[in-house]
Amino acid sequence: MYNCFRPQFCCSVLLFIIGMTISVRADEGMWLFNAPPLKQLREKYQFEPTPQWLEHLQKASVRFNSGGSGSFVSANGLVITNHHVGADTLQKMGSAQHNYLKDGFYAKTQVDEIKSTDLELNVLTSIEDVTARVISAVKPAMTSEEASNARNAAIAAIEKESKDKTGLRSDVVTLYQGGAYHLYRYKRYDDVRLVFAPEQQMAFFGGDPDNFEYPRYDLDICLFRVYENGQPAKIEHFLKFNSKGPADGELIFVSGSPGKTDRQLTLDELADTRDRYLPYVLNMFYRREVLESAYSARSFENARKARDDLFGDQNNRKRYDGYLAGLLDPQIWSALEARERTLRGAIGREPKFRSTLSAYDRIKHAQAEIAKNAPMYNYLEQERPVTVGYRGPRAFSGNLFKYARLLLRAADERTKPNGERIPTFRDSARESLELELFSTEPIYDDYEILRLTDSLTDFSSRFGENDPMVQKVLAGKSPHARAVELVTGTKLKDVAIRKDLYGKGAAALQASHDPMIDLARMIDAPARQARKINDAQDEIKKQAYADIAKARFAIEGANTYPDATFTLRLSYGTVQGYEQDGKQVPAFTDFAGLYQRAADHDNKPPFDLPKRWVEKKTDLDLATKFNFVSDADIIGGNSGSPVVNKSNEFVGIIFDGNIQSLVLDCIYTDTQARAVSVDSAAIIEALRKVYDASALADELEDVRK
Repeated sequence: MYNCFRPQFCCSVLLFIIGMTISVRADEGMWLFNAPPLKQLREKYQFEPTPQWLEHLQKASVRFNSGGSGSFVSANGLVITNHHVGADTLQKMGSAQHNYLKDGFYAKTQVDEIKSTDLELNVLTSIEDVTARVISAVKPAMTSEEASNARNAAIAAIEKESKDKTGLRSDVVTLYQGGAYHLYRYKRYDDVRLVFAPEQQMAFFGGDPDNFEYPRYDLDICLFRVYENGQPAKIEHFLKFNSKGPADGELIFVSGSPGKTDRQLTLDELADTRDRYLPYVLNMFYRREVLESAYSARSFENARKARDDLFGDQNNRKRYDGYLAGLLDPQIWSALEARERTLRGAIGREPKFRSTLSAYDRIKHAQAEIAKNAPMYNYLEQERPVTVGYRGPRAFSGNLFKYARLLLRAADERTKPNGERIPTFRDSARESLELELFSTEPIYDDYEILRLTDSLTDFSSRFGENDPMVQKVLAGKSPHARAVELVTGTKLKDVAIRKDLYGKGAAALQASHDPMIDLARMIDAPARQARKINDAQDEIKKQAYADIAKARFAIEGANTYPDATFTLRLSYGTVQGYEQDGKQVPAFTDFAGLYQRAADHDNKPPFDLPKRWVEKKTDLDLATKFNFVSDADIIGGNSGSPVVNKSNEFVGIIFDGNIQSLVLDCIYTDTQARAVSVDSAAIIEALRKVYDASALADELEDVRK
């Protein structure tokens, strides 16, 4: 979804943004399913989804906890998402003999479907507003640390009560940066099996040159099936597959889990994002990209091992590079200033909310403290924020350190009351923790050593060789020698050993004398201290943003949506092209364009077609629509989201945004920014005529034989 260069955003984007008010306009919004944009849809499109319509789409939508979205498309547990969302699982399932990520896969029968190593899918079943209970836990006289602890204890209690009562995964989600709290209950599926994936070359046709561009010709799809009790799950809410796809100008809806937006952040926090955080993550991804590229170039097997990591790091590097370009654009920044000035002015004109303006200074000061603490927090605790699952510290890359930290902290956290634990180790998160900890993902010593060597080198460079913590971690050795010692000495590659240690206490872990666990213990105290500081300052921001949100609600009413939080949202818009450089870019591409694009580049990488696509050309209807664009409001995390029509039928699947959509992290525009989707017509045409997967196409189209 990303491009490697920094775009220059055109004046048409600016003109739209400058003209906006603080209320929502156009087809903007990633809306909560319990607060959908009914008024906007009714007034602009004369269409109002019923509660039944919304419930069906909500329960047909799926969150991939590896990062992404999807949907049920058959009564027998069939789930569709993007190839690049499924890539993490394809990589983990692969081997030197079976490169599923590169070569693709098709299970002709259910017996042939391959179980994933550690994939968890979530389906949202209900939402409950628990704002009052969470906020009431924080008392005025509390310090920020006490308030953070009280808030977390209340959240943990709510999650545990819900999990114990319903058996469902229960997550309290922070909305409006602390202005509201909703309890999301999910049905979990962790027996997930691979059904179909095309070759990566077709999923990512055109590679970097076409990435974040349009027109596009990508078959970016992947299909899985969820099982319960060893049998395909019986699904009540699934999307009927409309193999005709959408029409130009048609109203469409997108249901998915957008990861994170920053549209409601203050200018001071956005400035810190621009000046500190984005350069920090870009440095990290550039470094990893170089490392993985060099490693991959040494052999085909190395390339297979690093393929998903390299693809992910390249994409993240391009994503953040584009976001930084937007924040550095003076015209975009002026629009952001105008937006905050408008809101501040509205708050200042209301006497009962005038004191709320002090919240902006509280956020500024808290963010400054977070920035001071960031090096220790990022290198020892967590390299960057994550909503679901584990993300490790920058100084210690690799799966083996991840397992060591999870084991160490699980033993320590279990001795505490549930409300005092780090969220990953709460009772309500136990099943997800164990799925990750007991993953059967293959571990390659050479690749672990490579990544750990580089991260230790990075750590030493950042803090200096004479830093006491660096000296303690390296133990008198070079980063490479220390990485070799740790990787070859640990026993955590064995799932059975991880399970055995997990069932025991801290004393057993210490007695194991495992070098990777000893390393995790060595840095745990300073890592926890950095976390404590970060959480206390984050609490100050939550309270300040809650004050701003309260004023915003009073001024604007309910006509707002919260920033994305990797939870289910509803977006809408129309299928439409756009104008670029004086030329009209059509909404649709087709199969004829795919073959022409390949021919224009002599069928050479990255525009080369797989052999089967060359051989099957004469069988295809080349007028079949391939990809299309719409002005639906999306962001990273929406990948794999179903696109549906007013009849709630599946007509496409989101897989990208164009280059003009890079600004959507912080501000919305529909002038040129577009979401890019695979057309449902292309999916059926390819399955039937290229992949000889008629049985799968029949299941999608509900063809009864």
